[in-house]
Amino acid sequence: MIRVVLPAHLRTLAHVNREFDLDVPGPLTQRSVIDALEARFPVLLGTIRDPLTQKRRPYVRFFACEEDLSHDSPDAALPDAVATRAEPFFVIGAMAGG
Repeated sequence: MIRVVLPAHLRTLAHVNREFDLDVPGPLTQRSVIDALEARFPVLLGTIRDPLTQKRRPYVRFFACEEDLSHDSPDAALPDAVATRAEPFFVIGAMAGG
C-alpha cells in the first residue's frame, strides 16, 4: 500500500478524498502506480496517460519527496519514502498560460 494524492478534477471522477491508500502489486514504479490507479478506478483511463502510447499526458506531473519525477523513466523505482508510506505519490495537474 502507498499513499496517493490526486488533483481535484481526478478526485471528483474517482470519488476519493484528497489522499487515499492504493495497493500496488509488484515493483513500485510510476507505471505500476498508474496501472493500479486505472485498475481500481477505470474512469481514470486516459486521463493520466494516453491509452495507446502509455505516455504521461502533457499537463500531468508526478511528484514524490519534493522531487519532480515526471521526466524519469516510467519503470524507474520510486523513492523508498513512498514505499514505506512516509511520503505520498502526487499526481498534479500542471498549469500553463501566458
